Amino acid sequence: MNKVVRDARDAVADVQDGATIMMGGFGLCGIPENLISAIRDKGVRDLTVISNNAGVDGFGMGLLLENRQVRKMISTYVGENQLFEKLVLSGELEVELVPQGTFAERIRAGGAGIPAFFTPTGYGTLVADGKETRDFGGRMYVLERAITADFAFIKAWKGDTWGNLIYRKTARNFNPVMATAARVAIAEVEHLVDLGQLEPDSVHTPATYVKRIFEGKNYEKRIERRTVRQ
Repeated sequence: MNKVVRDARDAVADVQDGATIMMGGFGLCGIPENLISAIRDKGVRDLTVISNNAGVDGFGMGLLLENRQVRKMISTYVGENQLFEKLVLSGELEVELVPQGTFAERIRAGGAGIPAFFTPTGYGTLVADGKETRDFGGRMYVLERAITADFAFIKAWKGDTWGNLIYRKTARNFNPVMATAARVAIAEVEHLVDLGQLEPDSVHTPATYVKRIFEGKNYEKRIERRTVRQ
């Protein structure tokens, strides 16, 4: 049951061209920095990345965009990355924009084995184009399909050798739900501890969802800062 691998490089050894990867995080909070760097160094291409954000220029998902390793992104908010905009407008990058709540529920449904669900969000907009709609109780709903992936890259605060995970504050964000919806969930943690060192009632992601785990290093933990005039 020991799922520990040496480092991020070993953790992504079987990620191949064309893989679909879920990236935990919200903005730059709780992103798997070590795993992103390992994928950049590995050089795999034609990736489909499912991530709430597109990182920023030169950091986070921005590193993979700079290397032209991503073919398609499924995201909710991408406004902090100028390169992302250029790649989309030039046709080099395909993007599927999803309302944030729908994005979260599509992933949750994928992890729960639910193939699709109806939501009122997006009805009457471009989001609903080409999708089935239906009236429930006099209100129109849009059919949305679940999302799953080959890999989920997860960032947690603490984890044990079995893969039980605890997140810290808002760095929890999309990480727990993504861990349930991928064939292989890989977790990088700030503190790797022995089995029995985590309080069971504090565990957010049970070990059953995690296939590999390692202790990360050199975290920058950047955050976006609002800039205003003096």
